[in-house]
Amino acid sequence: MRSIQVVNVRWYNATAWYGVTLAHALQTAGHPTLVAGLADTPPLLKARELGLETLALPFNSLNPATLFAMGGNMDRLMREFRPDVVNCHRGEAFILWALLKKRHGYALVRTRGDQRLPRDNTPNRWLHRRAADAVVATNSRMARHFVDALGVPPVRVHTIVGGVDKGRFRPDSAARRMVRERCGFTDADFVLGVVGRMDEVKGMREAIQALALARPRLEAAGRRPRLLLIAFPSQYGEADAARWAETAGLGDLGETVLVSGKVERPQDWINALDLGILASLGSEAIARAALEIMACGVPLVSTKVGVMPDLLPEEYLCEPGDESALADLLAICGDEDRLATLRRICGERMTDLGVDDFCAQTLALYRSLTAPGGGQ
Repeated sequence: MRSIQVVNVRWYNATAWYGVTLAHALQTAGHPTLVAGLADTPPLLKARELGLETLALPFNSLNPATLFAMGGNMDRLMREFRPDVVNCHRGEAFILWALLKKRHGYALVRTRGDQRLPRDNTPNRWLHRRAADAVVATNSRMARHFVDALGVPPVRVHTIVGGVDKGRFRPDSAARRMVRERCGFTDADFVLGVVGRMDEVKGMREAIQALALARPRLEAAGRRPRLLLIAFPSQYGEADAARWAETAGLGDLGETVLVSGKVERPQDWINALDLGILASLGSEAIARAALEIMACGVPLVSTKVGVMPDLLPEEYLCEPGDESALADLLAICGDEDRLATLRRICGERMTDLGVDDFCAQTLALYRSLTAPGGGQ
């Protein structure tokens, strides 16, 4: 199965991770895969690092002359690479792939991993109902929108959450001991953690405040809570985390709240946790951090954003920005039986969320589209 994964993203966000991870999984499974994207951008650099064939084109240009020239380059690529499937992970230039489809006979897939719901307008209806042979949504909320708002036939909408490398992200007791010793944690510490960049949308300030609200109940249950932000500076930095902790009554940075900074092996730091927190205020259409946390055998609570209702039961979710409700979840997990139940639930949910499962689910779709009578 020959495919082109179009990952025209300017930075290595969740959409780029999804597309490049899929491309590498397909290539590893013996299916020739090319990653097309924007020149000198992290997604193409990562794809090359993984040994994937790449092609840089100005997909996001609005210049008519540039787009005309690019159409010729795309046409040449089709003749040389001869893909069975073209999978577009962004909307820019999607119409050009649609116009070339009839000439070259490939199946066209639009994967939507963006939190923003596509507008119900004539171009979008044509692109998703007629041009695309299938639409992949990375969460069920997005899938429902394609069916209910854009009128895409349900049979052509597929939810594929993605998958994580379980060989890399797995329970590791040695890594757990190493990181906990490095951070000064003892066996008496109940270590909660948030993973991600320090941006407003990730809800790290809200996680700190929720811990402050939950701390009396956790301590009453015999827990000594600590919060580890496995995070690197972005919109905010360590000084902001220090201010949030002090304002919440959690002391200086390092007393109750710690910040790892950028780490080379996040899986080791995740293993140090007793409970993961996804406190995001939005986004998470693709929840890479959630999958990595659960793959390491760490139970997780979350806000009700993006794909998270697909991953966790309602009782372990709360509304984004509701610090009191998040505190209740943290307090509940101070009970060892509830924590063990959540750990089991997360482990069972990860059964079909490995990168091999991701590859197999996508291949099944591709084969259905390229089989005689498949697609349009």
